[in-house]
Amino acid sequence: MRVIRLSATDDAALADALRDYRDLTDVALRRVTEPAEGLYIAESAKVIARALAAGHVPRSVLLQERWLGDIEPLLAGHPDVPVYVAPAERIASITGFDVHRGALAAMHRPALPDPRELLRGARRIVVLEDIVDHTNVGAIFRSVAGLGADAVFITPRCADPLYRRSVRVSMGTVLQVPWTRLPEWHEARPLLHEAGFHIAAFALADDSVALDAFAAAAPERVAILLGAEGDGLSTRALAAADSVVTIPMLHGVDSLNVASASAVALWALRR
Repeated sequence: MRVIRLSATDDAALADALRDYRDLTDVALRRVTEPAEGLYIAESAKVIARALAAGHVPRSVLLQERWLGDIEPLLAGHPDVPVYVAPAERIASITGFDVHRGALAAMHRPALPDPRELLRGARRIVVLEDIVDHTNVGAIFRSVAGLGADAVFITPRCADPLYRRSVRVSMGTVLQVPWTRLPEWHEARPLLHEAGFHIAAFALADDSVALDAFAAAAPERVAILLGAEGDGLSTRALAAADSVVTIPMLHGVDSLNVASASAVALWALRR
């Protein structure tokens, strides 16, 4: 490995190399720079291992000395990738937060697949419309990985699944679950219907069907459509749906958190 141990005077010489790791707490900045530069940050040896196993290519690694032995075998196929080693306090000064899991990697983003590729052969998919909370996005991906949907599709304004917090909350499963972005609803609806999917919108509505009743006679191909926190699904999404499905609740509670709802829906509609 190309191991580079950082000293107190390295900042100027390595400014360009280390800028991938700076200001990681600034969500607005990272939304602008990461897609344009084609990068995301993988945090922890486990997540880095999953990224590499998925075929993603690292640009560099930043870690504490004690994690070097864990990372070395993972980078066997990438001998030219620089590995920056520094004490925890130095890494915190670079990133702006305490890196509790010891290792970060700046990874090149893979190209997103064409939605038609992921729809081909799929039976259960999850569609996320404009969910802006990265924690919920990561938790939904973990449910998808654990409960068996074939892919995740996100709308143009949905939060980035490769944002550091989403990846961490998902335990790296965003790097395992196939996903891509859908176009706007006037294009997305016919795309899903052409592939044979019944669009099941999870929302509160007078004409909704209870999840257990829907699951008892579920179509062969179902797109589970989940909406944003607070506002729920847009009127365009509801108009695109073939059914509106509700999870029956007790004690005056009207709905679950969207990540929890995804797990319930996936369990009920498991194949």
